[in-house]
Amino acid sequence: MSNFRIRTLQEFSTHRAERFFEEDRPVSEYFGQNVFTMERMRKYLSPDAYAHVQSSIREGTSIDRRFADQIAAGMKTWAVEMGATHYTHWFHPMTDSTAEKHEAFIDRDSEGHVFETFKGNTLVQQESDGSSFPNGGLRNTFEARGYTAWDPSSPAFILDSTLCIPTVFVAYTGESLDMKLPLLKSLRALDRAAVDVVHLFDRNVRKVNVMLGPEQEYFLVDDAFYRARPDLQICNRTLLGHTAAKDQQLEDHYFGTIPSRTMAFMKDFEVNAYKLGILLKTRHNEVAPNQFECAPLYCEANLAIDQNLILMLLMRKVAKKHHFKVLFHEKPFDGVNGSGKHCNWSLVTDTGVNLLSPGRTPRTNLQFLSIFVSVIRAVQEHSHLLMSSVASLSNSYRLGGHEAPPAIMSVFVGTTLDKVLRSIEDMSDYGGEDGERARLKVINDIPEILPDNTDRNRTSPFAFTGNRFEFRAVGSSVNVSAPMYVLNAAVARQLVRFRSLVDERIAAGEKHDDAIFNVIRQYVLESKDIRFEGNGYSKEWQEEALRRGLRPVGEVPEANKALIEPATVELFSSQGILSDRELYARYEVQQETYTKKLQIEARVLGDLIVNHVVPTAIKFQNTLIENCQGLKDLFGAERMRQMCTSQLRMIEKISRYVDSLRKDVHDMIDERRRANQIADVTERAEAYCSLVLPYMQKIREVSDKLEMLVDDELWPLPKYREMLLSR
Repeated sequence: MSNFRIRTLQEFSTHRAERFFEEDRPVSEYFGQNVFTMERMRKYLSPDAYAHVQSSIREGTSIDRRFADQIAAGMKTWAVEMGATHYTHWFHPMTDSTAEKHEAFIDRDSEGHVFETFKGNTLVQQESDGSSFPNGGLRNTFEARGYTAWDPSSPAFILDSTLCIPTVFVAYTGESLDMKLPLLKSLRALDRAAVDVVHLFDRNVRKVNVMLGPEQEYFLVDDAFYRARPDLQICNRTLLGHTAAKDQQLEDHYFGTIPSRTMAFMKDFEVNAYKLGILLKTRHNEVAPNQFECAPLYCEANLAIDQNLILMLLMRKVAKKHHFKVLFHEKPFDGVNGSGKHCNWSLVTDTGVNLLSPGRTPRTNLQFLSIFVSVIRAVQEHSHLLMSSVASLSNSYRLGGHEAPPAIMSVFVGTTLDKVLRSIEDMSDYGGEDGERARLKVINDIPEILPDNTDRNRTSPFAFTGNRFEFRAVGSSVNVSAPMYVLNAAVARQLVRFRSLVDERIAAGEKHDDAIFNVIRQYVLESKDIRFEGNGYSKEWQEEALRRGLRPVGEVPEANKALIEPATVELFSSQGILSDRELYARYEVQQETYTKKLQIEARVLGDLIVNHVVPTAIKFQNTLIENCQGLKDLFGAERMRQMCTSQLRMIEKISRYVDSLRKDVHDMIDERRRANQIADVTERAEAYCSLVLPYMQKIREVSDKLEMLVDDELWPLPKYREMLLSR
């Protein structure tokens, strides 16, 4: 793209930004104006209906149909006042995106009069096609009925003049076809289990909320470059492209000054996000050129996930106004850092206590340790499942690289808490006076963990960062519900076990605090193998992890099998989160999604090579041949060979590369066709992984060499230096 085109876009974007940001009021004055909040709901509902909604959210119960019409009427009145003309049940199918079907409020009576209406049964439940979304065999085309049902714990909002009502999505049989329902069930299971443990310390607690803050990394690329790259348009990543001479080596982009054009885009989507109640707190340049990050403040996990999906929708919409394309793919550019969605996770009581925040007294320290070691024990027992929950084709290009967590789980707790856990671990005598004094010393010596005395380990997939755990391996493009309901379920199981072990010890005659401390120590000993404070990228850790019995996540089709292992089925089915049939459906969906995405990438790559790269290489080769032929006509064959040594070598090299590309593309297509004939979803995914993917990597390597040979003006695709370094 010409510099003139880039300058024009920058000037145009800046001009538009001046018109976009007419909001000169403080954010607090318009924050959440497009959300049907509880405060707003109070104005439109009767006291009884309002109290019923509050109770439904607090207890996790369904809405009573007696109040549904009144709630729907109040919601419709507010939405129409805000300019909404349509409504939709907004849900999360198993596609990592959202779905919606818009219906108009408008209706007509028998006399032809037009009016707006929205009834309670329409709010609470609607019918939707259950076969056209990924379902893993739970629905067939001839039995397609599915239902969306209102989730009152996540507030309705207005987007593009449409009232969006967050819902779950289930089959006619009641089985989950979405990501939200198992998340909600896992949150309830964890709430119950955590409350039981907290009651060992405080009987006033009635509820424990899972809090989540997902950091969102992304790339921006100029829309003109995006449209000139078929691989970016279809696959959201570059299948070809030689690394730029300068990208992130100098580390000058990270936390650098945000380019003005990008800042205009950021301000624009932030204003829209604030109006939708998304409390964005942080924005900054990330490590790679044209890579950025935004992060919200914590909120309840279900709401946080809904807001993250809304934010991604907003960013895509707003980017078009600024002639950008947002890339959420985990590895859109080879050779530079990929993108993740770091999930900051904690537990907070309804009395306002963060259970992962160490206290200053022995009592609060004991409570903190109970929750803290239960989380670590959960990660230890289900480490492979947790890493498998973030495995996907796009994330596989990132995990294990030196910019992302390794593909094997470990837990980092920091120097201070590591010393505490080691001191607990080393105790052996609890029967005598010395043992009792040692126990009390450990509890009393735990300091309040502040941000400035807990280091961070960027190589750890699961790190404690002062008052929360950060699950760093989650991919940037996904709906994070899946890794979150895996984590919630695993922690809930260990908390239930913790309370049971404490009760057994108390029943056997141990004192209350002694019983708690002894179970804490048991958990510390059982989970010691998952704790690691060093460099997760190092070869030594990979070897040490295997000696500890930790299972690394390998190829995605193999990792997906963790979903249907007996331990996983028991974990979810015993807590009523997912049945074995629902788990197997998710397993099939993930295998099919992997295959289909890789199939698409292979087809696009073949098209790029056959219709773009090879013709361009031959065109440039013909130019070289014509040059040599002209020199031969002027100076003779012998003199031409002396003068054209480099051209002749280049002509020969291009011929080898073109022949190699043609052969490899042909062979890749043959392997893809054979794989497509395999009926079993797992075997087909494994065939694509082991037979098709290696050809794609080989083809890319040869094509990238050709890119460095062919005249820059002839190369048909925008290059990395243009896409990554244009601001």
